[in-house]
This record gives sequence, structure tokens and C-alpha cells, in this order.
Amino acid sequence: MMEDLHRVVITGLGAVTPIGNTVADYLEGLKTANNGVGAISLFDASAHACRFAAEVKDFDPTGFLEAKESKRWDRFSKFGVVAAKQAVADAGLSIEEENSSRIGVIIGSGVGGLLTMETQAHVLNEKGPGRVSPFTVPMMIPNMATGLAAIALGAKGPSSAVATACAAGSNAIGDAFRLLQLGKADVMVCGGAEASITPLGVAGFASAKALSFRNDDPTTASRPFDAERDGFVIGEGSGVLVLETLEHAKNRDATIHAEIVGYGMTCDAHHITAPTPGGVGGAEAIRLALKDGKLEPTSVDYINAHGTSTPANDSNETAAIKNALGERASQIPVSSTKSMTGHLLGGSGGIEAVACVLALQHDMVPPTINYLNPDPQCDLDYVPNMAREHRLSVVLSNSFGFGGHNVCLAFRQMP
Repeated sequence: MMEDLHRVVITGLGAVTPIGNTVADYLEGLKTANNGVGAISLFDASAHACRFAAEVKDFDPTGFLEAKESKRWDRFSKFGVVAAKQAVADAGLSIEEENSSRIGVIIGSGVGGLLTMETQAHVLNEKGPGRVSPFTVPMMIPNMATGLAAIALGAKGPSSAVATACAAGSNAIGDAFRLLQLGKADVMVCGGAEASITPLGVAGFASAKALSFRNDDPTTASRPFDAERDGFVIGEGSGVLVLETLEHAKNRDATIHAEIVGYGMTCDAHHITAPTPGGVGGAEAIRLALKDGKLEPTSVDYINAHGTSTPANDSNETAAIKNALGERASQIPVSSTKSMTGHLLGGSGGIEAVACVLALQHDMVPPTINYLNPDPQCDLDYVPNMAREHRLSVVLSNSFGFGGHNVCLAFRQMP
């Protein structure tokens, strides 16, 4: 019965992002409109059409990962495990043998270990099959951030990985929410992780004309909802949350950051990359999240948009928000933190969920930076260029992925 569903709260946050490698640094980056975009340093991009990205800087997993083991892990898994350990530490959660079977992990990734795949394909071609690393498959498969996090934490409960492209992180959080509502676990560690700033990743998205090509001014390249937007900026990192049932959190006297109350999920069934014109699928995901959370459009105080900075996404998302929320849409601050972090693909839903919780905690709406030229097709309040103090009770987070996957998550302050 619906009345028997458990309430689910957020007790831990972890973040490794292009604007900060801890939650505190990430929060400061959001408040100060930090720009994480710059020239690619992870490989020689001189021959590429796009030569910039939003990289994680000064990433040092020391203290979180053993050096020997981390050499056998792809970069996306390192991000995911570090963020997961941050989140568990923030939650003050102790995982022991007696409670391990009631604690699970779901970390989504759109691509998985792309760097490993590229590197070992080169080894295969240049040196032959006998020189390919025995760790190739475990390093590149997209469930390994989940698997390694579960191993590192000792979490033996429900475990899976989601690969719904750019909706993967949000799907992972939503799926974890459902498991907790149904009583299948007491705690879930969930979010997204990605590390696709590689030669193939950048070249592939560039060939698809999905990226911005502002090589002369990369810091203004990610400009969601701006009339002169020309594509997204690829980013990397991880955002992970600890969710648990309200009863479990109360029983261990945990600090509660916020409550997750709604999860809407749809598919456009329209095109491999393009959204349905008018944002029909996205609008339905928003409506489902509101219905799931027993919320009205008038309850919504902020929307963290998918906001990729591509022409089709931003105009269709604007239409989706207006379709779902009606007259209320024009009164709600809507911003895209991808303007600062770039687009983390499957990791984006994770760090954006963290941003939503931080927004609720601090009554702060992160900005959409690089917003200079209004687009008649994008006519909402996009919180241009500066963070805004704003009383918040309910916030939504949108994530839309290639293949037509649409997700909306609803969060609210605890009464």
C-alpha cells in the first residue's frame, strides 16, 4: 500500500567536481560562480576540434584509496569511490557485519571506463593480445564504480549500476529511493560518476556536433539558455548521496540534510540523441515527480535544470518546465550548474542532486554563468551570473539522456 511506504532522507553528501573536490569546496564554487572550464590537460588535444573541458583539478585520492589498488581502477571509479567515502563519512555511518546486508550501493555512469578501453585498445593494436592488461574488463565496465564502492565500504545490500546516459546519476538516486521506500534496505549510497575527457570521448562528441567549439574563449563556452549557446562542455567527476529511511536515521540520531520525496521517469521514444519537440517527455517526468511527492506546482521554489548549453536541449527543457508547471514556471528560479561544472554525462545527476541539497540547506540558488544574450525560446528566470539568496522549501532536479531517458527528482527541507 502507498501509505506503508517509508519516508526517505538524505544524511550524507560527497562530491568530486571541476569546481571543488569536497562538498565544502563545491558549495563555495556554487556560491561564487566558479568556472571549472579550461584547456584540456589530460591528453594532447592540439589536433582536436574541441580543445577544452571541465576537468577535476588536483585530484588526490590519498587517504581514500590504497595506492596499489587505485592503479588498477579507471578514473571514473576512483571519483565514485572517493565521493562515496566522503558521503558515508558525512553521514557518520558505521558499516559493520551486522548491518551490511541492509546497506546498498547504486552509482550510475553513462560511459564507464572509457580511458581504460582506449588505452588497452592501443596496447592490443601496437603490442598484441598478450600484452593487454588482465584488469581491462573490470576497469572499463560501468558497474565497477558501484562494485568497488561496495567493496571499499563493506556494503552487502542491494547493488546495481545504471547506464541511462546523462540521466544515469539521477536514475541511480531515484532507484535507491524506491528501494528504501519499499523497505528493501535501510541505507543506500547512490549517485553518478564519469571520466570521459579522453581522446575518443572528446572526438566522438565533437563529431556529433554536440560540443561547443569556442577554443578562443573556453571559459564562456558553457552558456545554458543563452541565445549564442553552441554546445556543451564535457566534464568529469562524481556526486554521491547517502539516503536512508527516516526511521533508521532517527534511530541512530543522524543529521538530516533534506528529504527526497519524488521520482519521475519517462522515455521520449523519439530519437537516439534529440529530445521530443516541446519537451513532452521531460514535462511528464516533472509531473510524475510532483505527483510522487504529493506536491503542487506552487510548491516548487527552484529547479536545477539539465541545461546542457545545446540549442535543442535548452529550448525543449524550457518548454517542458512551462508545460508541467503552467503559470508557476515564470515565477521559479531555474539555473544550470553545468555552466560552471560542464556536463558530467552520467555523473551530472549526482553532483546536481548534491547542489540541490546544498541549495535547500543554505537558501541559495546557484547561478547560470555566461548568461548574456536572452533567447526568446528560453524565457524563464535563469538566475544569471550570480548566486541568489532565496527561501527554499522544495527543489527539483532534471536530467535528460541520449536515448530519450528523462528523470526528475524532488527534494524538500525537513519540516
